Amino acid sequence: MALEDQCSAPLRWRAISVTHVEFPEGDLTGRLLAYISLLPVAIIVGFVTLIVFKRELHTISFFGGLLLNEGVNWLLKQIFREPRPCAGIHATVYAEYGMPSNHSQLIWFFVVYFFLFLYLRMHQTNNARCFDLLWRHILSIFLLGMALSVSYSRVYLLYHTWSQIFYGGVTGSTFAIIWFFFTQEVLTPLFPKIAAWPISEYFLVRDTSLIPNILWFEYTVTRSEARNRQRKLGTKLQ
Repeated sequence: MALEDQCSAPLRWRAISVTHVEFPEGDLTGRLLAYISLLPVAIIVGFVTLIVFKRELHTISFFGGLLLNEGVNWLLKQIFREPRPCAGIHATVYAEYGMPSNHSQLIWFFVVYFFLFLYLRMHQTNNARCFDLLWRHILSIFLLGMALSVSYSRVYLLYHTWSQIFYGGVTGSTFAIIWFFFTQEVLTPLFPKIAAWPISEYFLVRDTSLIPNILWFEYTVTRSEARNRQRKLGTKLQ
C-alpha cells in the first residue's frame, strides 16, 4: 500500500471497538494488522499483571525501562515535530507527530531486551542443552516476527512512514541495549539490598537475580513442595 496513492484514495476507515485503531473497511489484511498493532498494549498489560503477581525486581526494572523508553519517544517527537502521513485521514490519533513511531520504538525495545535476557541472563541448569537452545531460537524468531509485523502494520494503516518506523526501531533497540546493561551492571547488585527494605518485605517484593534459570527453579520448588504436602496429607489419612 503506497502512501502517496492511499492518501488520496477514497477509503472508508473502521475502528476496532474501544481501541480506535482504524483499518480500511473490507480489508481483511488491514483488519489483521490493526489487531497486531495492539500488541504493545498487550505487553503493557502483561507487565502490570506480572508485577502484581510476581513482584520481582528485574521485571519491575524491565517495565521501568519500557516507561523511560516511552518518555524518550515523547521527547523526540517534540524535537523533530514531523507530521504523520496522510494528515486527517484517521479520526482519532493520540499524538500529533509521527517521528519516531511509538509502536515501533516500544516493540523493538521489548524484543531486543528480551533477546539479551534470553541469551545473556538466562542459563539452563539441567542437561537439556540442545532443547534449551532450540526453544530460545524458536522464541527469538517469533519475537522478531512480532516486531516486524507491528512495525509494518503502522505503515500499512497509514499511521507512520517507513522512516518513522525505522528510526523508532533503531531508537528502541539502542535504548534496550543501554537499559539492559545498566540493569545488569548497576541495578542488579543493588537488588538484594532493595529486597531487604521493610517496605519491600511488606509488599513481598523479591530478588531472583542470582537464580540462573527462574523457570526451572520455580518448577522444581513447586513440584517439591506439592510432593511434600501430598506426602503429609497421605500420612494424616492413614
